[in-house]
Parts: sequence; C-alpha cells; structure tokens
Amino acid sequence: MLTGADWWRKAVFYQVYPRSFYDSNGDGIGDLAGIIEKLDYLNDGTPGSLGIDAIWFSPFFKSPEYDFGYDVADYCEIDPRFGTLEDFDRLVAEAHRRGIRVILDLVVNHTSHEHPWFKESRSSRDNPKRDWYIWRDGVGPRRRPPNNWRNNFFGPAWTWDETTEQYYLHSFLPQQPDLNWFNPEVRRAIDQVIRFWLDRGADGFRLDVAHLYCKDEQLRSNPPFFRRDKVEQRMPFTDRTWMMNLFSLFSLPEFQVKKYNQHHPETHRVLKEFRKTLDEYPEKTSVGEILGEDPQVIASYYGSGNDELHMNFYFDLAHCRWKAGAFRRCVERWERLLPAEAWPAYTLSNHDIVRAISRLGGGKHGDERARLLAMLLLTLRGTPFIYYGEEIGMKEARLPRRLLQDPVGKKWYPFHRGRDGCRTPMQWSGGPGAGFTTGEPWLPVGPEVEKRNVAAQEKDPASLLNFYKKMTWLRKELPALLTGSYRSVTHGVPGDCYLFLRQSEEQKLLVALNFSSRRRELALPPQFLPARLLISTDQSRPAKTLHQSPALGPHEGCLLQIAGVEG
Repeated sequence: MLTGADWWRKAVFYQVYPRSFYDSNGDGIGDLAGIIEKLDYLNDGTPGSLGIDAIWFSPFFKSPEYDFGYDVADYCEIDPRFGTLEDFDRLVAEAHRRGIRVILDLVVNHTSHEHPWFKESRSSRDNPKRDWYIWRDGVGPRRRPPNNWRNNFFGPAWTWDETTEQYYLHSFLPQQPDLNWFNPEVRRAIDQVIRFWLDRGADGFRLDVAHLYCKDEQLRSNPPFFRRDKVEQRMPFTDRTWMMNLFSLFSLPEFQVKKYNQHHPETHRVLKEFRKTLDEYPEKTSVGEILGEDPQVIASYYGSGNDELHMNFYFDLAHCRWKAGAFRRCVERWERLLPAEAWPAYTLSNHDIVRAISRLGGGKHGDERARLLAMLLLTLRGTPFIYYGEEIGMKEARLPRRLLQDPVGKKWYPFHRGRDGCRTPMQWSGGPGAGFTTGEPWLPVGPEVEKRNVAAQEKDPASLLNFYKKMTWLRKELPALLTGSYRSVTHGVPGDCYLFLRQSEEQKLLVALNFSSRRRELALPPQFLPARLLISTDQSRPAKTLHQSPALGPHEGCLLQIAGVEG
C-alpha cells in the first residue's frame, strides 16, 4: 500500500459504480460482496492485475434511489441492496490487504426527502430541524417561488410543501432537498458522519457538487444569461464537445447566470472545516467536484496554503474535441492557474459523462484513440481516475425510453438520453449477462460485449486491458511520472501532435502523442538523444534505445526516457 501523507499524489484511482460492478447474489444489482470478489482483478500485487491503488465508490448508502444513491436517506447505513455495515468492514479489510485505499462519495449538498432530518424539518414550522433545510414563504398573493433559481436537472429549484405552506430549495430533484450549511448544527452533524466512516477505515472522500453547498442568504434572483460577467480565462466553446454545449444551451438552468446559488465564500469555510477533520486522521485525502466556467474560481478551492481540498477534478479531458491542441490547451490552463502546491485530478469519463471511446469516436481507429488517451491520462502531472470498464473500452449504450432509469433521460428524451448509457454493467465475459449477474441486470449490457470484456482481453496480449496494465505498473516505477514537473514541447512539433516533458531530479521523460491518422516525423532537440523507448501504444513496437528522432505512427503514443532537456 502507498504510504505517507501524500500517497494520493502517486496513486492510480478507479471509480466503481456499485450497482453495475458485480452482482454476487443474482438479483441483477451489483453489491459490496461482488466488489470484494473482484478486488484481485484491480490489484493482486502483480502486473497481471490492473494495479489500482485506490477506489472511489459512488454512493451505496441507504437511499430511495430517485437519483441512484445521490439522494441519501441515512449517511451511516449501507443500503440493503448493496449489503451491510459488516460487508463494508470486510470490503475495507480486503481492499487494504491488497494495498487498495477506499474513498467514499460524500453527498452533503442535499439529502433524500426520506431522510429523518428532512421528515422532521417538514413536519412543522417550529420543528427544531426546520432550519436544517432552506424554507421560505411564497411571494405575493399567488405565493410564487422565492426567486428565479432553477435546479440542475429541470424545472424550478423550489417545491411547495402543502403541510407547512412554504417552499423548500433543491438544487436537483424535488426528492433531494438542500441542506442549510449556515446552520452550525448541520455542520456538526456532517462532521460526525465524516468521522463515522473514517473511524471504520475509509481513506477519504470525493465531495459531490461541493461548489453548491452555500447559497446567497438573501436569496437574490440570478441575472439573465446575457448579463454574465466577462471571464478572461473562460473555458472555450471549441474545447468542449458539441453535444455537451448543445445540452447546456437548451437546458433551462443555462438561461441564467448562477451567481447566487454556487461558489459562495462560505463554502470555503466549510471545506476548511472538512480538511481540519481529515488532518486529524493519518493519510486521509479528498477530491472535489467543483464545476464552473471560470477556472480561476475553481482553482481557489485548494485554499490558502492548501488547507481545503487535497485534489480537485478537472473534466477538461472529457470535454475536448479530438485535437492535440485542445488537449494541450486544457492541461496548460491548469498548469498556469493552479497554485504551486495544488494537485490536479484528471479523468476521461465518469458516471455522468458519455464514455470516452464513444464520445471521441474514431470509427475503426476507436481502440487506437483509447490507447492514446490511456497514455495521456497515466502520464500527466496529477492523479488519474479510471472509470470502471474504460480499461476494456466499454462503449456508451443507446437505450430505448422504456428501459431508461435515470430521471434526466426520462425527462429530456429524445434530446438527451440521460446517464444510463455510461452506467451499464461491467463486462466480465461474453454472453447475455456479461458475467455481471446470473439474473436480469438492472440495465442492459452495453454494445460489443463479446469483444469488450475482461475474459477475452486478458487472453489477448495486444488488448486495451493489457495496455492499461502495462501503463499502470510502469507508472509506479517512474519517479518523473509520480512527482515530476510538467512542461509542454511545441518547437518543431507537428500541430496534430502533443508532446510534453515530465522531469524529476533523477529522471527525464518525454510523452509524444500523435492525434492524427497519419504518420508524423518528430524532430527532437539533440539534447534529448539518445532516448530509450519505454512503451508505445503500438504494441508491436519494441522497447529500445533510439539515436535519432522517432516517427509516430497514426494515433500512436510513445513514452521515452531522454538524455537531457533544453534550458
């Protein structure tokens, strides 16, 4: 197991969506016992496994599952669908025995409407927990909502409660009422939740939508979209996928600037309190889900002197077009804006994003692009997060409306099919159930299951899975990839290639990525040669010493150990 206060800087993380990873009892839903059965696949201590150092688990707490676990009804209980607290304790013990850290999803912007706290809060206006949530009277004789805020799925952010004749705030579904983070009792209660899981062996938390925790106390209405402030470093439209932008353009929340219901200064004080608690326990970490279009605001969540988040997700790689310059600009943006002590976390996909291999297409070159992205992800400065199934090239499933489970897809179909397509069962083998379950899976299995499954790819030395294994284990051996600096190389580099240096005191590495479908000649500075080719995405290309600049094949990536760097 990686040790030390900064173990997370050197780790490869893996996201498990528990419902879809492995079903141990045949009910069609993944569970904790199933995850335990598959831990050796993630890391058995040998290069035959994926070499994962930490797992981030999407929620498996007690929930009515209106938003599939992101509506928590009890923060300190495991939902019976997934198992018991004893199963969790066994999961921690078995993961730690294999050197795998356990990271939980902390969903505390809101709770479920079935949480006992909210049931008490809505029971009467004078209930002691009334102020644990955000309640307001209607406005005017028609009792209109308190302001114009929209939730992040669809519709207004306010729901009328007939019992107490007030509105309550919800940033997502009406079944997900927002907590009032200005209430000190709420803060103490969540601190107890954090300590509960740390005491049981959890190694840290992913903080769901942390930028939404605190809202304007005056509840001022948001200005219309056309009045948004100018942001010099706004993430450019051209570096995002057209699909993401189209949905943003036509979804109701985007018709207003979310000025008063996100990124409130008080949120930083909340995160400082979280960090203080985490620091009381040895070797714990946090990674934030902080969203916004102003990178400078997002970069501020490390705090002063790194006293807030340990890491923050940067989703730029999931929003890029297939252009070398787009990926380079995204990485350089954070390298330029982040404080010196800040540490990024990168991912290609997650449970909310169209799977990378489908999003970036490539047709017959799709698998070559997937290898190139794997090399990029696992060589950047920062901590890589691999979404389950990405290592076997699982593709997005296109489901008919009758099979959709996600409330977003049900509402927006056919304009947006929701998030079910990236949450389909893990493909362990071929066949109807893909080795995920002996029963009927909760979602249909994804496409090309006979090709994109673990059993088939483990037998193929040239498979995507075996390339991921080689990269994760090689990464552990290279100090420059774990802690080294980053610098892009642009002089003499073809425009459709992306080259960057990773350098530590003892090692200098060059990552060379060809995003084109044509062969590209490189002209490396003489100081870089001779260079040792450590690994290529073209697995027919052997490791060897190069005395002259290499050529990159179509969609080929190479990792080279070089002799020196230019000043």
